[in-house]
Amino acid sequence: MAVHITSRADAEAIIREQVISTIFQDAPKQSTFLSMARKLPNMTSNQTRMRVLDFLPTAYWVDGDTGMKQTTRQAWDNVFIEAAELAVIVPIPEAVLDDAEFDIFGEITPRVNEAIGQRVDSAIIFGVNRPRNWQNDIITLARQAGNNVAVGSSPDYYNLLLGEGGVISKVEDDGYMATGALAAMSMRAKLRGIRATDGSLIFKSDMQGSTNYALDGAPMYFPQNGAYDNTIAQLIVGDFKQAVYSIRQDVTVKILDQGVIQDPTTKEIVYNLAQQDMVALRIVFRMGWALPNPATRMDEDRVGCPFAYLEPSTAVTTQKVTFTVKDNETSPVAIAGAIVDVNGSRIKTNESGVAEFNLRAGTYPAKIKKTGYGTITETVTVEAAAVAKTVTLIKQ
Repeated sequence: MAVHITSRADAEAIIREQVISTIFQDAPKQSTFLSMARKLPNMTSNQTRMRVLDFLPTAYWVDGDTGMKQTTRQAWDNVFIEAAELAVIVPIPEAVLDDAEFDIFGEITPRVNEAIGQRVDSAIIFGVNRPRNWQNDIITLARQAGNNVAVGSSPDYYNLLLGEGGVISKVEDDGYMATGALAAMSMRAKLRGIRATDGSLIFKSDMQGSTNYALDGAPMYFPQNGAYDNTIAQLIVGDFKQAVYSIRQDVTVKILDQGVIQDPTTKEIVYNLAQQDMVALRIVFRMGWALPNPATRMDEDRVGCPFAYLEPSTAVTTQKVTFTVKDNETSPVAIAGAIVDVNGSRIKTNESGVAEFNLRAGTYPAKIKKTGYGTITETVTVEAAAVAKTVTLIKQ
């Protein structure tokens, strides 16, 4: 005789399903750069000009009571902060908003703020999707100053970080003290085993500092907003207060119920908000940043950089860009000591009038100047091969 039961499958339609009334998610992460750099007053237009010390005066000993006193000069330069805009639109049908158990806009807004922080860090630190009107990123600036340290096939991380020629010494050689360090989470495993010559751990918990860990006294940060790119740098050290930023428009949220949404590429209208009963959350943020790099007694030509980085095992591909600077005489002569500024990266020409850069693919503005000559501006496009440019300065 068959025995029958009412199984779970039979009663599935009337069994109450428990749903946890919490969305499990990590806390939104903020921009690491904005928390470490120096904030200037908000911008009042899309461009802010800073006066930066460009040339230092010199003092001379006088020979005897009637010796002739020599003259000197001091000069200033302009550094500009250009505002760039980050924005996004999130269209949502009104019916979805009405039916949702949670405040959808309240859930989306902090995640968009997190995405803004990620984009800011990626652009300023690594140059990823860098706005065209911004100066070179921190990695590119450090590389042109010679502040990149290769790891080699059998890396000794103690010397690479703390030894002579290591990343911290690179910063100090240019006249700065490291105020912070950044690294990917994967770098922690390498750091934990590094010991000083006396056997003490150099990567250790710093319960009294601003972060849990410190490296030679500099607080260490391990960004978790997805911006850190360990294929470009394993670790970055620097004086982050030398970098400045200014906000033109703080994060602004606006809810739209009129208008259309177009495809950015084809310009085709994808949604009509009013016709399709939709609303859109529009979030806008505008800011700019700069590394003023003023002249100091340890770096009078402003060719140094307050940052240095440890390269990955396979360094990022760059192309050599060579500037040869000559005068406008009938038989041109090389000009030594000219300053070649490629989008914020400065190198002084050698005795042959040559300045060499190592740049990733992209288009860069360049300015070449020397006292007594007119300033020349150029545009350099770097692709998959070395670039050579000859520049003629006209004597004034």
